[in-house]
Amino acid sequence: MSLITPESVWNLQKSLAAKAKGSPTFRFYSLYDKICRRDVLTFAYRCCKANGGSPGTDGQTFEEIEAEGLAKWLDGSRGRRSPKPDGSWMPENGPSSLTSGIWKRDEWRSS
Repeated sequence: MSLITPESVWNLQKSLAAKAKGSPTFRFYSLYDKICRRDVLTFAYRCCKANGGSPGTDGQTFEEIEAEGLAKWLDGSRGRRSPKPDGSWMPENGPSSLTSGIWKRDEWRSS
């Protein structure tokens, strides 16, 4: 099954690819906020489900997520944080196989 990439996700991919190609030494230190956008997570979820993905590191299946409600799961996956030793906070769940699948599938759509 082939899914059409939403325009907002496609625009994010294009802008990140352009920055990476234009500035090869640039380091993307803060991608968490971009990868964990609701539109990116929703599309990544749809891609993984369409590809028959297996449960992630948390062990949740697609059926369990949908039983609880996809919107609740999406909101929870973006907001969890855990304390760091220095007292600051960091995201509890960084980019996962779910979100990385969106980038691998499109291969930046090189033109």
